[in-house]
Amino acid sequence: MAASNTIRILDGNTFVVSEDTGDIEATPSEPTGLFSLDTRFLSKWVLTVNGERLNALSYDDLQYYEARFFLVPGMATHYIDAKLSIIRERAVGGSFRETLTILNHDEKAVDLEIRMDAGADFADLFQVKDEILNKKGEIYAEAETDRLRLGYRRGNFRRETVIAASRPARYDRNGFAWSIHLEPNEQWDTAIDVQTHAVGPGGRDLRMGLRAHGTERLALQHDLEQWVAKAPKVNTEHEQLASTYRRSLIDLAALRFSPLSLGGQTLPAAGLPWFMTMFGRDSIFTCLQVLPFAPEMSKTTLRILGALQGTRFDDFRDEDPGRILHEMRYGETAAFEEQPHSPYYGSVDATPLFIVLLDEYEKWSGDVALVKELEKECRAALKWVDDYADLVGNGYIWYERRNTDTGLENQCWKDSWDSLSYSDGTLPPFPRATCEVQGYAYDAKIRAARLAREFWGDPAYADQLEREAAQLKERFNRDWWVDDGGFYALGLDPNGRQCDVLSSNIGHLLWSGIVDDDRAAQIAAHLVGPRLFSGWGVRTLAEGEVRYNPIGYHNGTIWPFDNSFIAWGLRRYGFAEEAATIANGILDAARYFDGRLPEAFGGYQRELTKFPVEYPTACSPQAWSTGTPLLLIRTMLGLEPHEGHLAVDPRLPVGMGRIEVLDIPGRWGRVDAFARGRIDLHNLVD
Repeated sequence: MAASNTIRILDGNTFVVSEDTGDIEATPSEPTGLFSLDTRFLSKWVLTVNGERLNALSYDDLQYYEARFFLVPGMATHYIDAKLSIIRERAVGGSFRETLTILNHDEKAVDLEIRMDAGADFADLFQVKDEILNKKGEIYAEAETDRLRLGYRRGNFRRETVIAASRPARYDRNGFAWSIHLEPNEQWDTAIDVQTHAVGPGGRDLRMGLRAHGTERLALQHDLEQWVAKAPKVNTEHEQLASTYRRSLIDLAALRFSPLSLGGQTLPAAGLPWFMTMFGRDSIFTCLQVLPFAPEMSKTTLRILGALQGTRFDDFRDEDPGRILHEMRYGETAAFEEQPHSPYYGSVDATPLFIVLLDEYEKWSGDVALVKELEKECRAALKWVDDYADLVGNGYIWYERRNTDTGLENQCWKDSWDSLSYSDGTLPPFPRATCEVQGYAYDAKIRAARLAREFWGDPAYADQLEREAAQLKERFNRDWWVDDGGFYALGLDPNGRQCDVLSSNIGHLLWSGIVDDDRAAQIAAHLVGPRLFSGWGVRTLAEGEVRYNPIGYHNGTIWPFDNSFIAWGLRRYGFAEEAATIANGILDAARYFDGRLPEAFGGYQRELTKFPVEYPTACSPQAWSTGTPLLLIRTMLGLEPHEGHLAVDPRLPVGMGRIEVLDIPGRWGRVDAFARGRIDLHNLVD
């Protein structure tokens, strides 16, 4: 993972990660550079003046898509009496533009040699992540009179970086330079365009470069202003909540990704730096989180996932008919089938969640046309649940990768290698089943029954789905309940043995509605009890389990997205106080991350650390972490679509103060919601 002082700017699938001077010196294992379409188009971008590297005075990340660096020559000292100032201002939007400004503060004229070393290794993002840079094609560099062309070719696969400056420069294979003369108080500047080109089958360029000079930045600025203006307004006495909400809106805008087949429509990319692409599970969860604030993302996500739904049996891609994709990549390793992500279908939760999102979206939007448009895809998804996912034949969704070389071992959201275990710490054999996925299947059948009855004109199918859901609920509550623990097992092995550990997954069961009412109170107590709840949030695995580790990826860390769905599930079963407790902890944690919740953070007890401990390789921003504050606001205010109207049933944490959410969009038009938090009487002074 890149160092913590790196500066990141992004626009959907295109992003730049650099040092705080603006320089880029990537190694094969560092996610620094200019990336687009899962390829690193710049791995070296180093500015020198008279052969000397520059020192950072400060930087501003002005917007998610632009940054400005203030630099001087020389090494850092306690006091720098520099005679030159250098400003680097850059923006990313499809490609990359950097403006250099040099100011002479000396009382005499100066002659300067300005140079930018530039290079591109065209590393596939998978190669960077796996720390293996093994290029099988040809890297080339061509210096022309007015530009530098860096490229990579391997058969029909070609990627190019074309660099040109607004002032005439001397180009060579390793960069470009200017010799300039500056009088006292004189200023010199130039603009550098870096255009990325991805050539696909038939010579078609998959990625256009920047628009005309200046228009891209203005377009991005205007788009962001419109995005924020269109979203509901959140006014609150809790200043940190207001700033966290705005941070989430802006990060959500930054993560909008337009797949090549969508013609400009966007869905949320999963997270920077490793997952700036389309993910079935992540995009669906994010859309569910942000429905009251950005409902249009759901429509795009549903359409593209439906269009790319599995149609055949393909062991390499773990594809089945009806299965919703897990991940789509555009880099070299996918193009040459060294990775299966073109697309890859190895997740077991995206398929039932696809139906859940369609139903939830219709309840908010009233978009009956989309429900009818996607009927075939929904039926295919339900057939996958019943016919292809039940690998053991006992009515549950199971997984076992067929691609044993590059496929995912664990195909649930906790997809690390050791995320499933028995209470003694040993790992179960395959196939495996996890509890929350059975809940998603139950919810999907209940929701699909409503769609079939109300919109598809098939009441018999609706009755069948409701019977199947009831049978699944009964079966699940029998087979997955851990009697001596009072919770549901994390998983089952193919012999029916329980992975009898206490985990955060039980909160997803509340959200799906599969929990028997007489067991819900025990589940709620566990979720806010000392083994799972740290004070900041619910741990992925309970303290005291053999594999518990407060900084283990899925074995003790706290995932904000996970907590947002747990809180939503608690509200579903009437545990408003417990939901407010979790919301309060996560929102408190957000202020230590400047309002930008990371992918995960440490599960240490709050009293021990006094602040949430960063997880060292967490993605940030990440879509479903970005969506977390929005879902928590929905949960605290009890916002639920009901019979064509928006119901409001607020329950705020103590001390939250007043919250107003104005202009909430939906089938009802736009409405407002208000709530006031309770006062902590124990802290009042007479």
